[in-house]
Amino acid sequence: MNPSIRALIVCTNHTDYKTKLEKTGLWLSELTHFYDELSDKEIPYDIVSPKGGRVPIDARSLKRKDNTNDKWYHNPVMKAKLENALKPEEVNAAHYQLIYFTGGHGTLWDFPENDLLQQITRQIYEGGGMVAAVCHGVSGLLNVRLSDGSLLIQDRQITGFANVEERLLGLIHEVPFLLEDELRKRNTLYRKSLIPFLPFIEVDDRLVTGQNPLSARKVGKKVMEEMVEK
Repeated sequence: MNPSIRALIVCTNHTDYKTKLEKTGLWLSELTHFYDELSDKEIPYDIVSPKGGRVPIDARSLKRKDNTNDKWYHNPVMKAKLENALKPEEVNAAHYQLIYFTGGHGTLWDFPENDLLQQITRQIYEGGGMVAAVCHGVSGLLNVRLSDGSLLIQDRQITGFANVEERLLGLIHEVPFLLEDELRKRNTLYRKSLIPFLPFIEVDDRLVTGQNPLSARKVGKKVMEEMVEK
């Protein structure tokens, strides 16, 4: 176990689209593939969600064969953490050197306006820690302000779920906003892969973001490179 690093992993509690009957929630591989990279270094972790308690899993993310999902979804420790996520008010930011925002469409509803999650992110970052996010989870960074009042992501190299990917999924009218548009409005240096749904990450000092579900492992690898191997 690496005693110098503890990770805080943020997951959604939200399940409903605007009109679509199918439910959303955490896109499981965005948790499992990321944590699989941390587990090699025995990094301890906690899971937090905006409301605490049970983290819903997007059923579509369980349908495809995925050995990493199978490995961690049936892990009793992770399963317990997903059933009993911390509430933001139960988190002491000083205990963590890394915060990671997982995705799933639900995050677009319950990440951006959560003041306590923004405070925790600011405290970890200003304490010298690392901030990471993937896919729709990057929405958790939209409104994070540093102590000087500036946005964490302004003028920073960043990525997140692209408009073209949302369009290809047919969900462009089911979500409250398009993440790419909101990132651009905040004067980020937004970039995306030329081909949709391929792994793509951006690294800007202690800020690491991934574009889509297939980018989660790459985010984890880069975070570990930056935190452990240097």
